[in-house]
Parts: sequence; structure tokens; C-alpha cells
Amino acid sequence: MKFRMALVVVSLLLSIAIGLMLGRRGALPASRSGGGGDAPIVIGLSMDTEKEARWQKDRDVFTARARELGAQVKTQSANSDDTRQIQDVKSLLANHVDVLVIIPHDGDAMAEGVREAAKAGVPVIAYDRLIRNCDLDLYLSFDNVKVGEMQARYLVEHLPGGKGRIVRIYGAPTDNNAKIFKQGQDQVLAPLIARGDIEVVHEDWATDWDSANAKKIMNAALTRASSGFDAVLASNDGTAGGAIQALKEAGLAGKVIVTGQDADLVACQRIAAGQQAMTVYKPIQNLATRAAELAVTMARGKPVIANGAVANGQKDVPAVLLDIVSVDKDNLRQTIVAGGFHSEAEVFGAP
Repeated sequence: MKFRMALVVVSLLLSIAIGLMLGRRGALPASRSGGGGDAPIVIGLSMDTEKEARWQKDRDVFTARARELGAQVKTQSANSDDTRQIQDVKSLLANHVDVLVIIPHDGDAMAEGVREAAKAGVPVIAYDRLIRNCDLDLYLSFDNVKVGEMQARYLVEHLPGGKGRIVRIYGAPTDNNAKIFKQGQDQVLAPLIARGDIEVVHEDWATDWDSANAKKIMNAALTRASSGFDAVLASNDGTAGGAIQALKEAGLAGKVIVTGQDADLVACQRIAAGQQAMTVYKPIQNLATRAAELAVTMARGKPVIANGAVANGQKDVPAVLLDIVSVDKDNLRQTIVAGGFHSEAEVFGAP
């Protein structure tokens, strides 16, 4: 059976209370819902990939917080393979997890995984990437429209007179977040493009957010835009890294504005060195910690407070959306270093 998700508007904050009531998914065993048993909560974590440093950090913080709360975490990583990730989900369900946290490779394909979880009576949290066209229980992420807006606004504000020629490198076409980042960017850029202040000389999607694919896009842009360009609107730090590698080979690194996202260590080092202009800091510590807390709360059948809802094609999914920060060389120490995300020595080198 499944838990019923009851949405309640809470005062002027319009918070959404997600009541995991008996009915749609049924009662938890007494030992997992405060009934006095000693079996620990078991959380299944299905990851798209662990190749990038960002996702390794998410995994480690999530697992550590879950353990502090007395829960066990079973982790599977699919290496960006949809078929494998569906099998990972089925394997976790077969191991009797109490709640699933999924970072999908493809937000549409993973709808099958959510349906499998529903059959098993297991609630699902989509972590940082929305799972579409299914009866998803909860979405946890940052305001990704605002991420795109922040990237585009920074770029425009740092172009002379707010005008120029740009290259756009989008993320993975299979990742719904990549489309949302683009949506946010478009909200800033569309009127400027319409009146001719901004010209997009080349644009493309980087499969799997892969830096090598981003480098290929950048090389194509360098070939196509023979008269040059002023900025690269890269949707994350991995694609920014690929673009900057191509710019280095062309002798243009540090001469062109390049945006990013995730505050990866190498990106922060590039910002310190003047090769990358900015990144969007999404405090992963907060996201992963909150995800572990919500997973434990849901497994215990207790209500969860959300602060929004996101349409996934089938329903408005209750969502917990966290704050983000624009970071460049001017506030790198006050944000990334002061917050303990990366150390002074890691970012700027030993004194």
C-alpha cells in the first residue's frame, strides 16, 4: 500500500504540509514508526553517477547525516545508464528499504522506478532532479529557475553596456534541471536577444553534462564564430571546465566571461585564477543533510513541511527548495571558504 500525501497551506508562508497518512501507502512496521522495535530505518539511495566530485560530496554528507539519525543507507550508482538505474531501484526495493532517494539520470525514464516503488509501498524523494510523469512523493532541490536567472544576469551585468556575442552550453538533454536552468536563463536573455543587444553565436546541449562534450561544443563555437564572442553561458562547472579547456588551447582563457554552477573545487580554483567568472553556490551540505532528515521523517510516517510545489507532468509535486548564492572572485572567501565548503588552501593554494 501507499502513504497518502495531504497538502495543507500553512498561514501566510503558504508552506505545504505533506502528511504521510495511512491509506495510500499504509502503516510502517512498529519498529520503524516509533513503536518500540529495534530494527533501523533503511534508506535506498539510487544515484545517476558518482564520477563527479559534487555527487561524491552529496553521497557522503547524506550518508553521514542518516547514520547520525540512526538510519542505514544502501547506495547504488548507475554510471549514467537508465536501464541499470531501474535495476538498481528494483534491487533496493528487493532489499526492503523504507524510503527511496533517487538522483535520476533521466527524469522521464525513472518514472518506471517510482511506479515500482509505489507497488512496494515505498515513498520516493527525487533529489535535485525532478522525476516526471509519475506520482512522486517529494522533490528536494534548489530554485533552479533562479539558478539560470542568476547565471544569465551575471553575464549580462558584466558585458560592456550589457551587450555582446555569447555561446550557450546547456546541460544534459535527459536532465529536467538542464531545461529549467535554460528557462531561467531565457527569462533574462530573451528580451535582450529580441532587441539585438545579445547575439547567440552558437548553442548546444552537452550529453550527460560531460566536460568532453562541452569542449566539443566550445571548439565548434570557436570555428563557427570567426569574429569572436564575449562570453560563454555554461550551465554548470563541468561544462564550464570543458569550455575553458578549449579556450586555453585557443589562447582565450581568462579573456572571455564563463559562467558555471555547483562551486566544484576546480571551478573555485579557476575563479581564483581568473579563468572562470562565476559559479552558483548551491550549499550541498544543506541539501544532502535535509534530504537525509526528510527521508527518515517519511520512513517514520511523520509529516514533512514543504515550501513549494513543482509540476512534473502528472501532478504538482510537493517540493522543498533551498537558497542559492552567486559567487565570483569578489566573494569567494566570504561564501565558499567561510562556509567550509572548500578551504582557503584548497581554493587559493598554500600561503
